[in-house]
Amino acid sequence: MHIQESGEMYLETLFVLSRDSAYVRAIDVGEYMGYSKPSVSRAIGLLKKAGYVTSDKDGYLFLTEAGRTIAEKIFNRHNLLTKFLISMGVSEETASEDACKIEHVISDESIDAIRKVMETKKASL
Repeated sequence: MHIQESGEMYLETLFVLSRDSAYVRAIDVGEYMGYSKPSVSRAIGLLKKAGYVTSDKDGYLFLTEAGRTIAEKIFNRHNLLTKFLISMGVSEETASEDACKIEHVISDESIDAIRKVMETKKASL
């Protein structure tokens, strides 16, 4: 199933927040992303329906295996693209912002090519 960019952003946010705490609530997601409670509630509901997120009786959110797979992929793309742009002289802030935009549309082939370039560059240091 194809997931839209906004869904990927929510999954990535849940992944990032869950790295710091095992207990993530919708309000935490909203604060992190700067979104309203109704927007977050609707998005989380769609992600639950699609099988990417679950919640417990206390309202804590958890990524399913499918959700975690997508979240990690987006998170890793973001980090790789940020490092790649920084290595080309882009400021860290701009690199991170641009990576956030690119990470959702770039092909696996292009990501693999960038990864190889970065590994070669790292090996030559």
